[in-house]
Amino acid sequence: MKQFVITSSMGKRLIAKGVVKHPAVAAAMKKGRLAIVAGTTNGYVAQEVLAALGQAEGFSRMGFRRGTTVPPGFTGPQTSPATDVILVDGQWAKGKEIFDVVDDMQHGDVILKGGNALDVRRRQAAALIAHPMGGSLAASIPAVIGRRVKMIVPIGLEKRVADDLGDLIALCNAPDAEGPRMMSLPGETFTELDAIAALTGATATLIAAGGIHGAEGACWIGIGGTPAAVRAAEELIHSVSREPACQA
Repeated sequence: MKQFVITSSMGKRLIAKGVVKHPAVAAAMKKGRLAIVAGTTNGYVAQEVLAALGQAEGFSRMGFRRGTTVPPGFTGPQTSPATDVILVDGQWAKGKEIFDVVDDMQHGDVILKGGNALDVRRRQAAALIAHPMGGSLAASIPAVIGRRVKMIVPIGLEKRVADDLGDLIALCNAPDAEGPRMMSLPGETFTELDAIAALTGATATLIAAGGIHGAEGACWIGIGGTPAAVRAAEELIHSVSREPACQA
């Protein structure tokens, strides 16, 4: 086993590169509808997807989010939220949002939706909800549950939680609680561990976490497998080692 440190921004890039190789996403990039719901991790996903299709011109990760978590007293640049990225038969339908296409999505289509809480062991995730009608997640439920549209949740290991997601959801949604609500995500989680496995065939394990000087939220990842797979993983991680801190 070899060990590597992956910062949160490196993790976002790894996830994005891996999602593009996911069979369901690869198929939806060619035919049908692929909805990339705005979010910081999904900004990286949208970059990789559009680049793979030769349609990256005009896309920026700046503003590609519906909500962000920033430190107290944050005075960084303010950007206006951007729309989602919607692909229809391999073409970017610029200006369209999930709300414009979700009612027409069918089996074989894919929704990529980020989350805020991750149960790594159970491979489950949940999202914080600020919109009084449930936002993009609530709008996606009829397609996912009613018409078997596939939801994939690109989510970083930094968002892992210790308690049962059902208990956390109950706490956030209690009538006397304050702050965002929370809702479970009915989809397949896709983390840095999944990305490394999909791109190299190596086995990736979260073994420790934390850091300073820009490595806050970083993860120590153990990589195992055949010598060729470990080398491929090492090269992959090195290729994203200079990924700058996320600005959105």
